[in-house]
Amino acid sequence: MEKALSNKTRLKHVVVKFAGDSGDGVQLSGSQFAETSALFGNDIATFPDFPAEIRAPIGTVPGVSGFQVHFGSSEILTAGDEYDVLVALNAAALKTNLKLLKKNGIIIANNDGFDSKNLRLAKINEEDNPLTNGSLDQYTVYQADITKLTKAAVAEFGLGNKEAERSKNMFVLGMVYWLFDRDMDNTLKFIEKRFSKQDLLAKSNIKALKAGYNFSETSELFSNQYEIAAAEAVKGVYRSINGNQATALGLIAGSIQAGLPLFLGSYPITPASDILHELSKHKGFDIMTFQAEDEIAGICAAIGAAYGGRIGVTTSSGPGIALKAEAIGLATMLELPLVICNIQRGGPSTGLPTKTEQSDLMQALYGRNGECPVVVIAPSSPSDCYEMAYNAIKISLEHTVPVMFLSDGYLGNGAEPWLIKNLDELPEIKPHFITDRSAVEHYLPYQREDNLSRHHAVPGTPGFEHRIGGLEKENITGNISYEPANHELMVKLRAQKVANVADHIPLQAYENGNQNSKALIIGWGSTYGSITTAVRQLQDEGIDVAQIHLKYINPLPKNLGDIMQHFDKVFVAELNSGQLIRLIRDKYLKDAIGINKVQGQPFQVSEIRDTIKHSLA
Repeated sequence: MEKALSNKTRLKHVVVKFAGDSGDGVQLSGSQFAETSALFGNDIATFPDFPAEIRAPIGTVPGVSGFQVHFGSSEILTAGDEYDVLVALNAAALKTNLKLLKKNGIIIANNDGFDSKNLRLAKINEEDNPLTNGSLDQYTVYQADITKLTKAAVAEFGLGNKEAERSKNMFVLGMVYWLFDRDMDNTLKFIEKRFSKQDLLAKSNIKALKAGYNFSETSELFSNQYEIAAAEAVKGVYRSINGNQATALGLIAGSIQAGLPLFLGSYPITPASDILHELSKHKGFDIMTFQAEDEIAGICAAIGAAYGGRIGVTTSSGPGIALKAEAIGLATMLELPLVICNIQRGGPSTGLPTKTEQSDLMQALYGRNGECPVVVIAPSSPSDCYEMAYNAIKISLEHTVPVMFLSDGYLGNGAEPWLIKNLDELPEIKPHFITDRSAVEHYLPYQREDNLSRHHAVPGTPGFEHRIGGLEKENITGNISYEPANHELMVKLRAQKVANVADHIPLQAYENGNQNSKALIIGWGSTYGSITTAVRQLQDEGIDVAQIHLKYINPLPKNLGDIMQHFDKVFVAELNSGQLIRLIRDKYLKDAIGINKVQGQPFQVSEIRDTIKHSLA
């Protein structure tokens, strides 16, 4: 807190956590608050935290759903380590989230969610009710009968008890809008559009939202309001976007720029399904989506589409990628362009579907039979998913290789403001398709360009007939070959073709610091925000740490080894037991120090900062 403005207190940034039962609509409340804050001009980062069980019993700890919003007047890179405000719609929500609420933080509690039934479901004894036993004295607690007030507000619409109660997420959202002096117009328009064919639901949600706002204004429940100024930003048109939406739009942009229709063959799986949902909305851009009966059918259909002249894309998460492994090998053998989007989650097996992890890197690099290299890239933020999905298509088409796009649940579901790009700002894409008979005297499918990519002829084109299949090919001709020397040659050619991509990707640059810094930290993927914030905090304390963040992992940037030579101490932070660090040690013989977390949750900034600080002390 900086200074009071009459009845308002100005803050630089705030973390709000909406928490309740999985049926309470907290995801909707949180996403609306985030979008409204973004429209106001705040920088934001979000973290939707879904319950692990699909149908956990109502009111229980396993059924708690949460949505975390970090918004501020300066650059925001993470969803925040701790909450300033916790909205708890029931006892289980408070029990689950209290440990991350800051001292003197605010709790907005729904009294009706702390009755004897809800306490029992949360496994809390009645005498231990946190709202009455003094255990919350270190926090500022605002209590309201939110459920009862919601029902009273919407009583005029004659809804049933359950239907009326479902609007309490809008009531509490109205309260939070008042607390942070936010305009409700965006949410009012959203409700009208979402429930355009359900008039009573639209009216009840609007009434509940306004009732929550007016209750906060007239009841004098809160001691004051809080003001968070708009952030300075590059001028342009922005929208709030999550990683899966950005991935879908990046794929569409790649399709338009390449002049080729896009085909997605996919099977629904958490947390990747939203890419399928988003792409299915854009058929007007010559996008075809196919929800297959299983993972193998999805990727095989995408391979068929790629062979037929479309851009082939398949999406999944770790368990599905395991099932697709042989088909990825087929695309590698055929040297076809194919984009494989792996939105990682906790494993192994079905693991933690609603949680985040970076534990599929070894699978992406080596998880297929035989010598089967593919290009592996990883976006660093929700909005970066757009550019890296676009680059996945560019690399795949121009080098005729499968490309693995490694996002994760934190990126896929998390949102931030995105400066919308025009297509003319994106690099050109030159597919390696050959359709003109005069361009080549005699078509040979494995005759190569300088970068070792092959020309891809669409089947059925007169004069371009050729063999295709999963058996080893003879170099140049594409005929089936069992010659030992030929097999070794083809293995080396396919590997070199992937390695040659290093000539067409950017050299690695420092995010912070330089070669004269005291130590270096390396990260990849969704750890970017936590690492960057930790490094900046260390630099503010006078500890000079350099930072690089890898977006291209196979092949690695050509200058990565030279960068590491300048440092005696190198840290590698990743959400797994140590996978990138194995690659670093193997390729560069660098005995790096691992900072690892395998809890299904993103890094807290303090976990990275304190580890480095202790090691350098």
